[in-house]
Amino acid sequence: MSVKIRLRRISDTAKKRFNFRVVVMDERQPRDGRVLEEIGYYDPSKTPASLKIDTKKFEAWQAKGAQPTPTLKSLIKKIK
Repeated sequence: MSVKIRLRRISDTAKKRFNFRVVVMDERQPRDGRVLEEIGYYDPSKTPASLKIDTKKFEAWQAKGAQPTPTLKSLIKKIK
């Protein structure tokens, strides 16, 4: 089983306004499929965009072999 750390889209009450959860899941699952663990969130509608990740859980999953997606990597670089 290959594990990825990626974004899961959740809808806001308004149309075309989305928030995202940072989740750990099997890469074969669909974007909104079954999640192993939620480790944070990303809200692009705020200015500046809000990204919150539990770093302990993120590092623990990376130590187990989970790979963040390119999109998540670029978001993490922007906040550092």
